[in-house]
Amino acid sequence: MSRRVFVTGMGVVSSVGIGRRAFWESLVAGRSGASLVEGFDAARSGRDRAAQVHGFRASEHLTREELPRLGRCAAMAVASARMALEDAGLAPGALAGPRTSVVLGTTMGEADLMAREEARWIHQGRHAIEGARLAGYGTSLLSVHVARAVGSRGAVLALPAACAAGNYALGFASDLLREGLADVVLAGASELLQDLQYYGFVRLGAVAPERIQPFDLNRQGLLVGEGAAVLVLESEAHAARRGATPLAELGGYGVACDAFHITRPHPEGQGNVHALREALWRSGIGPEAVDFVNAHGTATRANDAVEARSLKAVFGERRVPVSSVKSMIGHCMGAASALEAVSCVETVRTGILPPTIHYETPDPECDLDIVANAARHARADVVVNNALAFGGYDAVLVVARPGCLPEPPGPEGARP
Repeated sequence: MSRRVFVTGMGVVSSVGIGRRAFWESLVAGRSGASLVEGFDAARSGRDRAAQVHGFRASEHLTREELPRLGRCAAMAVASARMALEDAGLAPGALAGPRTSVVLGTTMGEADLMAREEARWIHQGRHAIEGARLAGYGTSLLSVHVARAVGSRGAVLALPAACAAGNYALGFASDLLREGLADVVLAGASELLQDLQYYGFVRLGAVAPERIQPFDLNRQGLLVGEGAAVLVLESEAHAARRGATPLAELGGYGVACDAFHITRPHPEGQGNVHALREALWRSGIGPEAVDFVNAHGTATRANDAVEARSLKAVFGERRVPVSSVKSMIGHCMGAASALEAVSCVETVRTGILPPTIHYETPDPECDLDIVANAARHARADVVVNNALAFGGYDAVLVVARPGCLPEPPGPEGARP
């Protein structure tokens, strides 16, 4: 039985475009999604910009029954799932049954719903609380909302794995397919810009005043972002039976924990180095096979320097091209690496490396081959999607052009 996993469709809601093609065109053009924050008073925090989604109308993607029941985070996830199915040429009804699964990541899910009902309680009394809305609040229900929307009856899993949640979801989804537990999995993540989350990052001193400058000497921090991305993953046999043309192949993934600090990565990137090596081993390749790295690249002082050390520890003196699309889409927290996985798929499909915009002054601590300010055409058969998160979460995913990876190895053999 083949253990290969193919990506056959993708759906995106982002600050730089709705839909896979608009998203990718913006990244290649180097467009920033940064704008003044709307929806709450961010200015009083001293920081008033974020990569917020504009132009997303839930009514264009959800049914009348779903609209009053789902919050914005779930709505973006359902919309992305439906766009992904259309992109893959799959009708929702074709997925009904136990052989279709849903695995989604997030950080805070629909926490805004809880905050809204708490405000009702405070100002109007507990009888004003809308119980039906709160029934759909739990982070664990994000995947359930998508499963209901597409008729999936297989395994459903939500992973609140902080800013590495997207890669965790895609990695675990690929396991379901490789172990023969599903034929199709909808995998990705969704995250909503919320005031609690925003003010928290401001208080940590992690938010930049205007723009994100990953790996730049003068970087001042991140801009909080939001969005969603869902990818249709299929086993090789299922894709072949229906004549689907894969966009890319998912290779192996690696996960680890720094077990060091709640907000700071290990100074030498201990967990990230292990996750990188594990992802390559599970893909049956060595570091020399990697053509491009989509970096976590948050533009915080510590993260970028540590990530640069991790990459050098794995790739040595070989200067693999590196870029951070967070310079355009912001740091979308739990949805970050899912959105970036879409970018990785497009990179192997087109041979275009998206740029790191706002890169002006090299940092000796981040001595990497940065794809600076303009997209680059280059060989991109195998790319790495890197994610580091609060709590020491590390998750790395390999994405490749179909036919460029060996058959995935089984669990036996020497570990990296």
